[in-house]
Amino acid sequence: MARSPTKATPKSGASPLAPNRLLYALRQGVKVAWYGAHYSWVNRQRGPLNTAAKGHFHPTRPIPHWKTLLSYIQGVFVQDLENIEAGHYRLPSDVPTLSSLLARSRRFFRDAIEVDKRRQHHRHNEVRATQTVSKAYPTYYLQNFHYQTDGWLSEHSAKVYDTQVDVLFTGTTDAMRRQALVPISKYMKGKDQRKVRLLDLATGTAPFLKDLKHNWPRLPVTAIDLSPDYLARARQKYRKYKAISFVQGLAERLPVADTSQDILTCFYLFHELPPKIRRQVIGEVARVLKPGGLFVLVDALQFGDRPEIEGLLEFFPHGFHEPYFSSYVEEDFDAICARESLVHESASLSYLTKMIAWKKQ
Repeated sequence: MARSPTKATPKSGASPLAPNRLLYALRQGVKVAWYGAHYSWVNRQRGPLNTAAKGHFHPTRPIPHWKTLLSYIQGVFVQDLENIEAGHYRLPSDVPTLSSLLARSRRFFRDAIEVDKRRQHHRHNEVRATQTVSKAYPTYYLQNFHYQTDGWLSEHSAKVYDTQVDVLFTGTTDAMRRQALVPISKYMKGKDQRKVRLLDLATGTAPFLKDLKHNWPRLPVTAIDLSPDYLARARQKYRKYKAISFVQGLAERLPVADTSQDILTCFYLFHELPPKIRRQVIGEVARVLKPGGLFVLVDALQFGDRPEIEGLLEFFPHGFHEPYFSSYVEEDFDAICARESLVHESASLSYLTKMIAWKKQ
C-alpha cells in the first residue's frame, strides 16, 4: 500500500478568502443535507443489506460511529477550503439549478427501488444479455457494479450514476475529487497551460473536468471511457468548452501515443478492476506519460489508511456488488508503480477517498 498520506498545508502568506467562507460553508452544508436526506430515504426503503451476500456478514474490523464519519465529512471541506486559500485552485463557482437537482433526484429515487430489488436477489450480470454486447466489451466490464441498472451501458445509467455517487459520499464527492488539483497545480506552476496535455482516464460523465477547466480553461484534455452512453452525456455537458476530446477506449489498451501526455488523472476506476488488469492499466499509464509526467489516482481508501473505519471497507463488497474490492484494499500501488518507473510524489486522505500522485522518471 501507499505510504501514509498527509493533509495539504496552506502556503504561508496566502491571501485569506474570508468573504467567501460563509458562501462556501452554506453551499457545502446544503449539499450534505440534500444528499444526506437521499441516503436516509434509501436506508429506510431498502431491504436488509446482509441478504445480498451468501450468508451473513460479520465484521472483523472496526465499524465507525456516525459521529466519526461526520467529523471526516467536515474535514473534507476544511481541507478543500485550505487548498483554495493556499492558492492551489479556485473557489468552485458552479451552482446547479433547482430544476436540474429535482430531475436528478426523481431519477435516483425511481432507480433506487429497482437497484434494491436486484441486490436482494443478487442479480448482477444482466448486461451480459446479448452476444453483441459481450463481444464489444471485456467480461469484467459486463457487470452491474453495486447492482446498478444497466451497468455502464445505457443512457439511463449515465444520467443517474453521478447522483448515486453523491448520495454514497453524502455530498462530498466534488470536494474529494478536487484533491487531485493540488499536485496538478504544483506541476502546472510556470507552465503554459496550452502546451500541457492531460488525459482523464475512465472519465465517465467527466465530472472532474468541471473543476479542471474552471482552473485551466485552455488546458488540452483527452477524456477516455469505454461506455458510449457516458461519453455522450459528457460531450453534451461540455459542448461549450474548448480543447476537450472525448475518446472511447479500453484503459488497458489506451488509444494514445507513447510519451504523449504530461498529466494522467484517474478517478474511482481501480477498485473495479481485476488485479491483472490493474497492472496492465498502470503499464499503459507509464507508456503514455512523458518523462517527468504526473499520474494522479483518486480512489477508495485501503486497509491501513484509517484503521478505525476499516469495517466499512470490509463490508462494502459484501453489501454491494464490488467483486474486485477485496483485493483492491490490500493492493500495493507504490510497488506496482515503481516497477513502471513511477515514483511516489504525494498523497492525501479525504473522508472515504485517497489521492496519490506519482511522477514518471
